[in-house]
Amino acid sequence: MSFIDLKGLRAGYGNSVILRDIDLEVDEGEAVAVVGKNGAGKSTLLMSLFGGTTVSGGSMRVGGVELRGLPAYRAAKQGVALSPQGRMILPHLTVGENLRLGAACRRKGPWTVDKVYELFPVLRERRNAAGTALSGGQQQMLAVGRALMGNPRVLLLDEPSEGLSPVLVDELVGTFNQIRAAGAGLLMVEQHLNLVRRVSTRFVVMAKGEIIDRGLTVEIDSERHRAALAF
Repeated sequence: MSFIDLKGLRAGYGNSVILRDIDLEVDEGEAVAVVGKNGAGKSTLLMSLFGGTTVSGGSMRVGGVELRGLPAYRAAKQGVALSPQGRMILPHLTVGENLRLGAACRRKGPWTVDKVYELFPVLRERRNAAGTALSGGQQQMLAVGRALMGNPRVLLLDEPSEGLSPVLVDELVGTFNQIRAAGAGLLMVEQHLNLVRRVSTRFVVMAKGEIIDRGLTVEIDSERHRAALAF
């Protein structure tokens, strides 16, 4: 069984169903990309793991534990961490304080403040600055570093390249591949196909709350998959 194992997941907000019959698996050490147009349900999929939606069907197993009906923090306790869309850096905390907040679940593992600073040296230099005083690229580093402080077995990334220049996207490629090499899996919601090609091993395409296509990333440019991506 994979570390994250979703079967027939149906979820939404209140009585509104957004996700329909989602089957998805992600294991430690691999990278899976979720691609699709805005409004496809990609972020809703990630938030479902943290109790941010109303789950009306199917199952969500993380590390062998069924999350349906459990408090939202259990996903983090099981080893899932989220770097959210928009970064959500807390404005009244310094860089160092934002990072330490990520360790609130108190999971043991290799990621410490010093290890995050090794991965992102600029954060060490700016550790006493307000988190929101950083550039967009530096804030993305902080959001990823904060998530790593939870020592995840699978790291969720919601639109990590949003608003970043091509040069910074290139830097993210190296960063995410280092995180994978350290043993964590990645589940990445992303529309930047260049990043998807260079980081992920598998992908799924979502449209209108359903997975309409899936495959190996090395085959993403095939005619069949391109038709799904254009849907």
